Parts: sequence; structure tokens; C-alpha cells
Amino acid sequence: MSLSDSLTIVQPQPDGSIPVPQAAPSAEQVAATEQAAQALQARAQELQNQLEGLQQILNKPLSEILADREKALEAAGAWDAFGAMWVLSQRAMRRVAMDLAAQQELSEAEVVARAMRYANAVLNTEDETLGGSIAPAQLAHIARHKAFLRKQFRQG
Repeated sequence: MSLSDSLTIVQPQPDGSIPVPQAAPSAEQVAATEQAAQALQARAQELQNQLEGLQQILNKPLSEILADREKALEAAGAWDAFGAMWVLSQRAMRRVAMDLAAQQELSEAEVVARAMRYANAVLNTEDETLGGSIAPAQLAHIARHKAFLRKQFRQG
């Protein structure tokens, strides 16, 4: 490397001051800068995708946006009502089961164990309908959630 290769000619700034030359960045600094630039580019792309999604929503007429919201609220209300009905029917059926068990001098633990066996039979056996009390559409619904339900109905 000759002396002329290491010399830098600087131009004075408009105020007459001379800028201090910066040393050339190291390979590590260049790599870190490139990595940061790539991360910023990825984040910018992510934000651009979010912006496009929001723009699609905003391009809809307000009446359509509100109609979608109204449909979602109606669906949530229907599921909430269904949940209440399900809880009530389960509690009522539990009471019937416990009353019948008491007449047969069975304990609550025996009733629960029998219910767990039935639940596990449905979860672990193809085509188990508990004597026809589970409709095909209900079996399909159960099948979609088997992994979750198996965790709930584990025998301990």
C-alpha cells in the first residue's frame, strides 16, 4: 500500500470547517450493518403486508364492514347461548345420573368412572356412537377436536 492509497482529500464544509475522516469499517461492522439492514427490510415487508390487509378492509364500504361486525356479534351470541344451554343440559343430566345412581346404590365415583369409559370409547374407537346417541355430524365435530378432548378425558 502506497502513501497515495492511504491519503484522503477532504472538502471543506460550507461553514469552513474540515470534516474528520472516518476510518474504514471493519468486516464485522459491515456484516452487522448488513444484518441490521436485512432485519429492517424484513420488518418493512411485514408492515407493508399488514398495511395491505388493513387497506383491503378500509376499501370496503362502511356498511359492509359494519355488516361483517354484526354477523360476528350474532355468531358470538349464538355460541354463547349454545354454551349456556349445553351447561344447563349437562348439569340436569348429571343430576338425573346421580339420582339414578343413588337408587342403585352406586357412588359418584362409579358414575364418573363409567362416564369416562364412555367418553374414551368415543375418542379411541372408530364408529362408537354410544348406542346411536351421537349423530354423524356430532362425531365429525368430535373428531376435529380429538387431541384436545383426549387431554380432557384422560383417566387418572
